[in-house]
Amino acid sequence: MKKVLVCREKDPRETRVPLIPDDIKKLGAMGFTFKVVSGAGVRSGFSDEAYKKAGAQIIKNEKDGYADSEIVLRIMKPESADGLKVGTLHLSYLDPFNEKKLLHEFADKGIQAVSLEMIPRTTLAQKMDVQSSQTSLAGYVAVVNAAARLPKILPMMVTPSGTINPARVFVIGVGVAGLQAIATAKRLGARVDAFDTRPVVEEQVKSLGASFVKIDLGEMGQTDQGYAKELTPEQIAKQREAQAKVCERSNIVITTAKVFGRKAPRLIGKDVLDRMQPGSIVVDMACSTGGNVEGSKLFEEVVTDNGVIIMSGDLLERQVPYDASKMLSGNFTAFLTHFYNKEAGEFEVNLGDEIMKGCLLTQNGKIIHERFKED
Repeated sequence: MKKVLVCREKDPRETRVPLIPDDIKKLGAMGFTFKVVSGAGVRSGFSDEAYKKAGAQIIKNEKDGYADSEIVLRIMKPESADGLKVGTLHLSYLDPFNEKKLLHEFADKGIQAVSLEMIPRTTLAQKMDVQSSQTSLAGYVAVVNAAARLPKILPMMVTPSGTINPARVFVIGVGVAGLQAIATAKRLGARVDAFDTRPVVEEQVKSLGASFVKIDLGEMGQTDQGYAKELTPEQIAKQREAQAKVCERSNIVITTAKVFGRKAPRLIGKDVLDRMQPGSIVVDMACSTGGNVEGSKLFEEVVTDNGVIIMSGDLLERQVPYDASKMLSGNFTAFLTHFYNKEAGEFEVNLGDEIMKGCLLTQNGKIIHERFKED
């Protein structure tokens, strides 16, 4: 398997591309051949001409490339598996917990479907981890967006007219996105507080110059995917009230709390928003999975009755498509390289490898992943 098709995303909001020209040139030297749908990289800053120079063939649409492509790369889940030939290895985000119909379609049509979300979060797979690469950028953009909307500056400023105190930023959820949000807010001069249900991240928070908010929730931990474990109703109530006190004095609140494969926990309700200062910004980075903030809307801004601005924080990496595509391309390249057998000169779907076993959902007409099999 060496013939690769790079698709152009159909969603008009999607700005990224799976592979950039530099990585196509690198993989081409290994023996891979590429077809790229015309315009696939334009919104990321990569022209068709750049792909041609890297050795790729430019085609009009993806269906023209399905017939003789063995590996298909795209970012977002496709509308269907129509046109893909039996045995094709298809890599993209798949949202497998919510897209059972699409999974069955892949299986029925004999497609080997890899879900990018399911790539194990291990040291060996770190270079392939699209979740980490993209949410890191999203954490940065969340702070920049909030700072641009906030009616005050972030750093302290001493002027002849008086001293301006630094803005206060509160980050809830200290995963990859949260850590980048903390680092960005600190670089912009804000005073930063952060909280996570996993006490183990306190040291990381402090190393970035932020204060860790301690809330005793009893026994906590994280999943094997590196996400925080789901809280009990009692723990959630306790967390909400303690967080509310910090939210009251914060100018910007960024929520990043997600539970893998489940609905996002509600962390900030209307009662908390009502206690916040007018003009404060709340960025909800979990809108697409139910939202951490009451009243948040995906891809929309909401202003509460008391003037608190709730911003959608999902897929913010799309706002920096050049770097987002560069990082995604590095993830795809690492995946293709890892499973490339140099002696045989072929890409191999090796289920004996824990990485492939963790992310390949369908094969040989069946759903094979243990988490999505049905009796």
